[in-house]
Amino acid sequence: MKMKTLKDLFLDELKDMYDAEHRIIKALPKLAKAATCEKLKAAFLAHLEETKGQVTKLEKVFQSFGETAKAKKCEATVGLLKEGDEIAADNKGEPTINAALISAGQKVEHYEIASYGCLHEWAGLLGNKEAANLIEEILDQEKGANKKLMELARASSNKEAL
Repeated sequence: MKMKTLKDLFLDELKDMYDAEHRIIKALPKLAKAATCEKLKAAFLAHLEETKGQVTKLEKVFQSFGETAKAKKCEATVGLLKEGDEIAADNKGEPTINAALISAGQKVEHYEIASYGCLHEWAGLLGNKEAANLIEEILDQEKGANKKLMELARASSNKEAL
């Protein structure tokens, strides 16, 4: 059996996140449609555009390692998005809908922040500055999306759910 290296681990996780971002692109319009708060709808749709750009950045990261972009099923994202669908269905038409959608969105953001944090560190250890910079840009966008969701929750959605 071949011994795995940090580069192998990095590329495996990169494939996972490439799949995750493609799944998130499909999920964000559904979240936006389910939201009753216009600012939340706008936040989901703005992050959709960011996420499309993140896919392009991930393709550049693959290229920076001399690899072709490939996806590996991201079971964590599959589960988080399935839970998001259930949360949306369970809270449809309720005053809790926007708080519930924010919760579902933040769960995904936190997973992405953890994953991209590791990838950023590993890219640096592997000496690939281009990859590290691209991943840092994605990480900053994910942190920004999480912050926006938190602000919307605090500004109105959590109080509406009371």
